[in-house]
Amino acid sequence: MKYTDNAINIITAKTYKGIGRAWINKMLKGNESVDIIVSLINNSSKQDELITIDDFEFNKNKIINQIEIFQESCDGLVAIGDKNFPNYRGTVKESERPIFLFYKGDISLLNIENCCITVIGLLNPDEKIEIREQKIIAEIVKKDIIIVSGLAFGCDSIAHKQALNGGKTIAVLPGPLNNIMPAKNKSLAFEIVEEGGLLITEYYDQQKSAMDLSSRYKDRDRLQALFCDAIILAASYAQDTAERWKMFGQKFDSGARLAMGFAKDYNIPRAVMYDQKLDIDNPMFDLNRQLITEQKNITILTQKSLEDLINKVKSKYETINKKDAFQSDLFD
Repeated sequence: MKYTDNAINIITAKTYKGIGRAWINKMLKGNESVDIIVSLINNSSKQDELITIDDFEFNKNKIINQIEIFQESCDGLVAIGDKNFPNYRGTVKESERPIFLFYKGDISLLNIENCCITVIGLLNPDEKIEIREQKIIAEIVKKDIIIVSGLAFGCDSIAHKQALNGGKTIAVLPGPLNNIMPAKNKSLAFEIVEEGGLLITEYYDQQKSAMDLSSRYKDRDRLQALFCDAIILAASYAQDTAERWKMFGQKFDSGARLAMGFAKDYNIPRAVMYDQKLDIDNPMFDLNRQLITEQKNITILTQKSLEDLINKVKSKYETINKKDAFQSDLFD
């Protein structure tokens, strides 16, 4: 497993009271010495008592011992300040910017020079939704765009599996890489890596409670939004679906709703799969309808609008790559 001393320092800093993503993104650039980090932590008003360099080094060793148990399940760890730490997309506030990632597979897929589109949706899509989603993924993959999703059942799995037909895909996980969730998608996770894809997570330990796990799923949804250049909702229930359709006694997943909300906050282009004639009476499209009604900057996918979305994403990165090539030639 690959990692730098800097990455371990970043994780260790986060274990102290009052030290979260916002503090680290504001106070650290990466590769600071331990004594500087300790001094900055001690200057934080939320610390109950001063810590020493020895305290910090002791906690570092504990972290190292914890992550070493990953063995073959994790290829590496990257953090802010590391050369290969990926850039997020969009406008993301400090408290939501990632500070470290554990990965299995090709971490370079998240490079800013690569085009990524996230495709998400509900856990139990009907067959018609599956077929339509597969067609959309197939068109995206033809253009060498990487598919991002969350490895969940249903629309996430459809996205990953279709992307593997000639393309690359990234799965964002809500837990450590040595405990793939859901367990039934473990073989899919392995296939993603074997086919040149990537698994990422912000977690190296098991959840402490149901509330902690819920928070981790929310973080997974956040990463799906900030590591993509556009996000597509295949289909999803809305928050009031049960009441609207009198479907009581059922628990409806909210991951797609959260991810679309994060994408809106980050100014990431958003699109939904929806056909007024086909989907008007299907509760599985409640969130799609709600977003279309409430938010004017939502793209409703047709063959033409999907082509336009793909071209928009591709043109952005052609500009970036041309600029990088010019700068490289300039200094050669």
